[in-house]
Amino acid sequence: MFNTPLVLSFLLLLSFPLIFLFAPRILPHKQSEIILPDEIDDLALLRRATLDSVRKRVGGGGGISAFSRLGTTNPRRKIAFLFLTNTDLHFAPLWERFFAGHGDSFNIYIHADPSSKVASPGGVFDGRFIAAKKTQRASPSLISAARRLLATAMLDDPLNSYFAVVSQHCIPLHSFNFVYKSLFSSPFTKSTQFPVYRSFIEILSGEPQLWDRYVARGESVMLPEVPFDRFRVGSQFFVLTRKHAQLVIRDRRLWRKFKLPCLNENSCYPEEHYFPTLLSMEDPDGCSHYTLTRVNWTGSMDGHPHTYYPPEISPELIHKLRESNNSYSHMFARKFSPDCLKPLLDIADKVIFRD
Repeated sequence: MFNTPLVLSFLLLLSFPLIFLFAPRILPHKQSEIILPDEIDDLALLRRATLDSVRKRVGGGGGISAFSRLGTTNPRRKIAFLFLTNTDLHFAPLWERFFAGHGDSFNIYIHADPSSKVASPGGVFDGRFIAAKKTQRASPSLISAARRLLATAMLDDPLNSYFAVVSQHCIPLHSFNFVYKSLFSSPFTKSTQFPVYRSFIEILSGEPQLWDRYVARGESVMLPEVPFDRFRVGSQFFVLTRKHAQLVIRDRRLWRKFKLPCLNENSCYPEEHYFPTLLSMEDPDGCSHYTLTRVNWTGSMDGHPHTYYPPEISPELIHKLRESNNSYSHMFARKFSPDCLKPLLDIADKVIFRD
């Protein structure tokens, strides 16, 4: 007969590799929390950006900022492109063509997860990396990263007037001229002395999983600041006006709720909840309620959208991705595999940048 203790010890030894193999699939994934030093750094940055925007208000203008006073005879307003990434910017050559010849109309800011060792692609991207911190999908760290980008861009250039958050998997669907004219040529209203522009951010209230997302931290945790009937969801990629960017960096009240860790991580996507909820509560009429970034959720896997691969790249795909049910064409799209770069460059001048 086998020695029972010896057999048990042998089985236990064999089980260790199985534990390491299957534990990550069985045990809940620990969501990274915002550590105190990072929170203190961020608060200092957000405070500087908020105070800077206040200092730049001109006297005797009734609270109108210097940005609002820019006219056709003044320097061009700019679009700040905020790249949020944890990998190399594989589509930098395509974006280079998009930006070519428009240096007075845009700025670039890159938040790259420092643990990923993202390489600079050079060109217009050179020197555009901001002080970044670790990010994790489905965690408040992505909210913090977007707020860092917004605050840095606001401090860097007062001419930054629109702020477009994109990922390393995003591509442009139109020329820069098309995007620029679409954003600035059609103000939301001209009823005041200065034109008022709207933000383009998806804001949804009737999603089937809305309640599960709302109670992901606990059934009453979001109260009283965020009652369920005010809770919204949407895309984490958006284009904000300077007014709304200021609103985001000033916020402390809702951030205290959305930075809390989740109990049900399968329904917790803070970066898709915080921005739509905040802007819906503060200025719903100033937002389009739809995004300019096209995403294909057909056949999504584990919360990730459809990824396009080289055989799918064609002029027909670009035209289809541009289509929108709203008043604006889609201007960006995701998600593309890195090896799509060559076929995209092949049709860039004749298709993508020919509007």
